[in-house]
Amino acid sequence: MSYIAKPKVSWDGQPKNELGLTLADYEGGLSTLCAGCGHDSITAALVRAFWELSLKPEQVIKLSGIGCSSKTPAYFLSGAHGFNSVHGRMPSVATGAQAARRDLIAVGISGDGDSLSIGMGQFAHAIRRNLNLLYIIENNGVYGLTKGQFSASADPGSKAKKGMENKNQAIDPVAVAITLGGSFAARSFSGDKRQLVPLIKAGLKHPGCAVIDVISPCVTFNDHEGSTKSYAYTRSHLHAAVEADYVATRPEIAVDYAEGEATDVTLHDGAMIRLKKLAGDYDPSNRARAQEYLEAARARQEIVTGLLYIDTNMPSFHQIAGTAETPLTRFSHEQLNPGAAALEELQKGLR
Repeated sequence: MSYIAKPKVSWDGQPKNELGLTLADYEGGLSTLCAGCGHDSITAALVRAFWELSLKPEQVIKLSGIGCSSKTPAYFLSGAHGFNSVHGRMPSVATGAQAARRDLIAVGISGDGDSLSIGMGQFAHAIRRNLNLLYIIENNGVYGLTKGQFSASADPGSKAKKGMENKNQAIDPVAVAITLGGSFAARSFSGDKRQLVPLIKAGLKHPGCAVIDVISPCVTFNDHEGSTKSYAYTRSHLHAAVEADYVATRPEIAVDYAEGEATDVTLHDGAMIRLKKLAGDYDPSNRARAQEYLEAARARQEIVTGLLYIDTNMPSFHQIAGTAETPLTRFSHEQLNPGAAALEELQKGLR
C-alpha cells in the first residue's frame, strides 16, 4: 500500500469540531488512486463524517483487504490504528479486533471483488454475527488492480472494455445483507456527498454491522459503451519491462436531488445511470418491504440509494459472544491464563 505524507497547512479561522480538531486532522496520506476516482470522494465523505461526529482518531481501527478500495484507509485518519489483510479476509481480522478491543470503532473498507467474490463467505458471516463494524463496499463493477475484468457486481448485459458481454447475474450486496438478516443496509453514490456523509455517520453510530454499498465509478477500466456503473478513460498498451499509463484528469460527477425523486446522471463517456432517492415516508424497518422495493427498482433499472433497512433491536456481536468490556491488552497474565484446572472445567462442558 502506497503512503505519501500529506503536508498540513494551517491558517486562522479554520472550523473546528468539539474536540478542537480541523478537517485536516482527520486526513491521511496523499491518494495514489487515479485522478477522478470515486473512491477518493468516499474518502472525503469519511473525513467529513468523522470530523462532524467529533470522534477521536485514536479510537478508530481501519481494516481492509486487497484491491483499489483497500488503499482507502491510508487516505483518512492518519492517527488511527490500521490493518491491511489478505484478499477477502478483512471481516476475520475485524472480528478479532472487536473481540479484543470492543472500545474501538471499527471501519472496514472493501470492494465488490474483495467482498462479493473471494470474500463472500466472510462478508456473509460478518452480517450474520452482526459484527460491530461500519462495512463500506466501494462498488465499481470491475477488478481495477488486474485490468478491469468483470466483478461479481457487474450487471448482466454490461460490456467490458474489449466488448465482452457479462452473462452472469449480479450480486447485490444490499439485497444480500437484508436477506441474511442484517441490521443495517444502505446504498449511495460516491458523488452524492450530501447523502453519503449522513449515511456514514448513521453507520458509525449503529450498534451492529452497518453495510453501505457505494457506487464508485472507476475512471480507468469502466469507461466504454455498454458500461452500467462507471465513467472512465482507458488506454491499451503493450506489456514491457517498464509499463506506464496516462489517465486523464476528470472532474468529479456530483448530484443533488430531493427525497423520492429520480435523476439521470450522465457519465463522462455519454452513458447514463438512473439514481432514485428513497421517499421521506419510506419505512426502513420492514424487511420484506425493503426486499420488494429493491426488486421493483431493479426491474425499472434504477439504482436505489438511501438507508434501505435498519433494525436497532437485533443483538450485536458483543451481546451474542459475551465479549469482555475491558480490552484484552489490559488483563493480567493470570486472568488470560487461568491454568490447567480452568481449561479442564471448560472442556467438561464441551463433552
